[in-house]
Amino acid sequence: MRALSPVSLALVTLAGCAVGPNYRRPATPTPDKFRGTVSQAEAASLADRPWWEIFNDSTLASLIDEALKNNYDLRAAGWRVEQARAEAGIARSTFLPQAQLGVGWSRSRFSTYETGVPIPPESLYDVNLGLSWELDLWGRIRRLDEGALARFLASEDARRGVMLTLVADVATSYFDLRRLDLQLEIARRTTTAFEQTRDLFNRRLAAGAASELETASAEASLATTSANIPDLARRIAAAENQLSLLLGRSPGDVPRGGTLNDELLPPEIPPGLPSQLLERRPDVQEAEQALVAANADVGVATANMFPTLSLTGALGGLAPQVSDLFGKGKTWSAGAGLLSPIVQGKRLGQARRAAGAQWEQARAAYEKAVTNAFAEVSTALVAYQKLADVEKQLARAVAAERQAVALANQRYVAGLADYLEVLQAEQQLYPAENALAQTRSDRLATLVQLYKALGGGWNLSDQEWSGHGSTTVGERRP
Repeated sequence: MRALSPVSLALVTLAGCAVGPNYRRPATPTPDKFRGTVSQAEAASLADRPWWEIFNDSTLASLIDEALKNNYDLRAAGWRVEQARAEAGIARSTFLPQAQLGVGWSRSRFSTYETGVPIPPESLYDVNLGLSWELDLWGRIRRLDEGALARFLASEDARRGVMLTLVADVATSYFDLRRLDLQLEIARRTTTAFEQTRDLFNRRLAAGAASELETASAEASLATTSANIPDLARRIAAAENQLSLLLGRSPGDVPRGGTLNDELLPPEIPPGLPSQLLERRPDVQEAEQALVAANADVGVATANMFPTLSLTGALGGLAPQVSDLFGKGKTWSAGAGLLSPIVQGKRLGQARRAAGAQWEQARAAYEKAVTNAFAEVSTALVAYQKLADVEKQLARAVAAERQAVALANQRYVAGLADYLEVLQAEQQLYPAENALAQTRSDRLATLVQLYKALGGGWNLSDQEWSGHGSTTVGERRP
């Protein structure tokens, strides 16, 4: 085997290097455990479970599946992945020689002024195959490819973030809709109770056993409660329309599953290890890939300050007959060119400085994403625990208020209490039941937010995310 010449050895050596900094993940402080956890952190996490196991409602599961197939934002995110994949392919193509084929034909007739002899028209055929190849001495092309690949991966992380957000938004909207349904049921039940009270007072007024003040007060309470029914119906329609938009369908009725109180809530939520959160959250992964791309841009800006070496070649023919193109008319050429920046008015240095500033911005965005991830998990954990205590106390209050209403009615019928006692008991029950329904909905929404904050579904394939087997745009890698 022949030894490499000094020039060849130098080219091989240069081809193996790439100027600019190599990427290293910035060090970020990681807590030993999430705030709000009382036990030692364990590897198991709620995020390891698929979304259809978190929500014990087949109707909700079908709605989420429909949204993952038809949602407009998710479709747009999928095509952004396709765009980034194509751009990564463009960057990668610069590694290879570029070839261009040119084919031409012309027909001309020269003047007979000088010779006085007629010259017949002449046809010329022209075929040229040109080749050019930039040698990546300083890693400029490699850095371009590195940045394009990072942007492609960031677009995939962004798409998975849209999928997770969509699951959370559909579930939260569905639980909010079921909360409105429950509050409408409470309003109707309370209206019926006030109607019965009003009718009772009217009968007692006719018998001379009640005053007009009591009857008027009962009528006012009935009207006030009845006004909530059409308002809740309005809010339910708006919630259904908003949920329909998430589903990618026209506004209309949305099917319901179990009631709000049928939804099961686990007493304890395993959050997993804080150190693993950064690998599960798609927004953190997206921010890091953006940092990788910014780091590659610094390398590109650095490489632009060095000379560029290009190899060129051409093969073709020029002849009056097609059969002579690659015979008598054959032409070829080969060459190399070195283009070196000399005076650029500090443009290249400023470009390098701008790329460094963009990297610092991407680094700050990444560190913020990491800090925000820990904050969101801790906030959701504390909220889930505290709302459980709130719901427990409100359930006690509702039970006591219901007993108070029954006792007040018994005392009033027996003549042991006036109407104000009955009215006060009934008026306190209605807001207590509404508060309990709201807290139940808040707990379910907090469970959803905790699943999202932990990066739920991180281990699911694209096929498993949607329809347990449906293929979405943007699943292939370049």
